[in-house]
Amino acid sequence: MKLARASQTLGLVVLAAIASPYAVADDTGWYGGVNIGQSKAKIDDAHITSNLLGGGFATSSISNDDSDTGYKLFAGYKYNKNFAVEGGYFDLGQFGFTATTVPAGTLNGNLKLKGLNLDAVGILPINEKFSAFGRVGMNYAESKDSFSGSGAVNVLNPNPSKREANLKFGAGLQYDFNQSIGMRAEAERYRINDAVGSKGDIDVLSVGMVYRFPVKH
Repeated sequence: MKLARASQTLGLVVLAAIASPYAVADDTGWYGGVNIGQSKAKIDDAHITSNLLGGGFATSSISNDDSDTGYKLFAGYKYNKNFAVEGGYFDLGQFGFTATTVPAGTLNGNLKLKGLNLDAVGILPINEKFSAFGRVGMNYAESKDSFSGSGAVNVLNPNPSKREANLKFGAGLQYDFNQSIGMRAEAERYRINDAVGSKGDIDVLSVGMVYRFPVKH
């Protein structure tokens, strides 16, 4: 199961609100851009241990690969200097773990996450160039798991997948170079359910560029 690679899909992040009088006419309009940064997962080791215990295995250790590069493509519409609606396509990367078991064996798991989101964005202009923003919305993520076992561990379903909607939220700052181009930094949290019942958060710290489309008068 694959999500369409929605480079034209609506996406994330806010344009700075420009408080000076000459910018009032540009407080509304369409914008878009791209962000890239580091994503970090909170891997549910307790759930992994519980699942192995249900199969008759004790867990002696778990090592996690919990960070990767994530990116998003976004677009949105700014209704006024204090509010915008944004949507986007995101790819949070790949995460994994290796659990060592008794009787002797290992369970290896990997998770890939990508999907779509829709956010409401509140904007606080600071001056002519800077603004702060906060967001809350929904993400619709596809989780694709892959599992392999060794020794005494035998994997019955090596490639489960799941799609599910969850909350997301975040905050950030933006700096406008001019009326058309800005740069932003932000932190976001995506609530995610994987294909085997684990629940956790993916935190993303990213920077990006924003382009505001010209307003036609």
